[in-house]
Amino acid sequence: MKGFEKYTRQYFIPEGDYSDWMKKDHIEKAPTWCSVDLRDGNQALIIPMSLEEKLEFFELLVKIGFKEIEVGFPAASDTEYEFCRTLIERDMIPDDVAIQVLTQSREHIIKKTFEAVSGCKNAIVHLYNSTSVAQREQVFKKSKREIIDIAVSGARLFNEYAAATPGNFRFEYSPESFTGTEPEFALEICNAVSEVWKPTPEKKVIYNLPVTVSHSMPHVYASQIEYMCKNLNYRDSVIVSLHPHNDRGCAIADTEMGILAGAERVEGTLFGNGERTGNVDIITLALNMYSQGVDPELDFSDLPAITRIYEKVTRMRVYERQPYSGALVFAAFSGSHQDAIAKGMRWRETHPLDPWTVPYLPIDPTDLGRVYEADVIRINSQSGKGGIGYVLEKQFNMNLPARMRETFGYQIKGISDREHRELSAQEVYDIFTEKYVNVKSVMNVPEAHYIQEPDGITATVTVLYKGVKQKVTAFGNGRLDAVSNAVKMVIDQPYSLEVYTQHALEEGSTSKAASYVGIKSQSGDMYWGVGISRDIIVSSIKALVSAVNQLLENK
Repeated sequence: MKGFEKYTRQYFIPEGDYSDWMKKDHIEKAPTWCSVDLRDGNQALIIPMSLEEKLEFFELLVKIGFKEIEVGFPAASDTEYEFCRTLIERDMIPDDVAIQVLTQSREHIIKKTFEAVSGCKNAIVHLYNSTSVAQREQVFKKSKREIIDIAVSGARLFNEYAAATPGNFRFEYSPESFTGTEPEFALEICNAVSEVWKPTPEKKVIYNLPVTVSHSMPHVYASQIEYMCKNLNYRDSVIVSLHPHNDRGCAIADTEMGILAGAERVEGTLFGNGERTGNVDIITLALNMYSQGVDPELDFSDLPAITRIYEKVTRMRVYERQPYSGALVFAAFSGSHQDAIAKGMRWRETHPLDPWTVPYLPIDPTDLGRVYEADVIRINSQSGKGGIGYVLEKQFNMNLPARMRETFGYQIKGISDREHRELSAQEVYDIFTEKYVNVKSVMNVPEAHYIQEPDGITATVTVLYKGVKQKVTAFGNGRLDAVSNAVKMVIDQPYSLEVYTQHALEEGSTSKAASYVGIKSQSGDMYWGVGISRDIIVSSIKALVSAVNQLLENK
């Protein structure tokens, strides 16, 4: 690809050995989560949310369990300011939840920001200025000293306005574009801010170290985070926070490795909505932890409902393959996948207390409010007999014999292939019923009477064939065999009775029974029929009749 020569690495690796985090293999505890949907996510929308939509989204975030929620940049617009004031004045912020507001290091903006949070029981006021080489040289045209002065002057104004404003405030500072900043300079500017704020273990400050633009592989970011964690002054009074964007598709990995490297807090959004390629997706992060047996301390047990509200208020769409939350992430169309899932689910029926290990499903869909029957096994031309059989069994309690599943599976695949579409479970069942259940198209047995003999059964059978009714008597080793022999005498088509199975469709003594019969023609072809009746004998005869009609229709 032409033009690659004009690019170069824009990140900085801290000096020294920063690889202790690499010895860890999983996150042991959930970080503090801060949703920035109402600021980062909102400013990335083509049509920003209205006040009413913001209020609805805020209530959703509280319900999910976020204890820190960034509600906007109140000095940036009237809507942002009004939203912040509405939350406070309507007393909509739970006592254990802090709202967060963002401000640049400019006095009139800081003044407006503290006015917005006046009277708030629990607010985080977030100061930022950009520190990267590119921003210093190209945008601000300022030296390192001047950039530090911007941060320090803002920090001093925070002290002044917080002292003069009613409410309870904590402070946060972000060296914006941290990943394009020399680690030593990022450390210097954060420590300079600490000297103004003088954090204590009782009143910690947050240092947010964002991947404003992703420049590196995730392990480099983690090394930068580890460097900061090991060298920040007042470390026991500092919370190190992450705020990754997804330019390189690494936001999840950046965050997970950053937590291993010592960070204690994460700022992100639902579904990864945010500027450019988006923020880190907190849903994916939280459920990655959940799938490893770690409580994420957020409730995503009804992801479909969360998705509906998100799509309504943001006018964005959740991609079908979005991890965990996409409409198709648990769907299996492939025959081999369906077969493995179906067998795994049946295995769990006898091993319910074992850890979740179902093939192709890293997490139980029902834990997220998804439904096996609707979400997991999906039927199209790529599906197999196992998946199609699983759908019939789980949704309609039809447990087909293995060889019949294969035959019917090919029929369904063929229909889906010809029509170039997915078939719903109900469509599959309707096709199955029309083709196999209680079929009497050419021949029927409306009546049969049995006499028990010492070595078998004699059946007197009424056979209706091609519009002509005949009464035939035949002997067999059982009722079904005797009726089958009578039928052969009428239709003059040799076949052998190869498969007979049956099961109850419901619980209880009056439940319907389903019977399955497979017959083999003289040429070796198999034909299948299904009978359903409250009488098991009647259901078996109906199944035989259905199978024979398949044979006759084929001839």
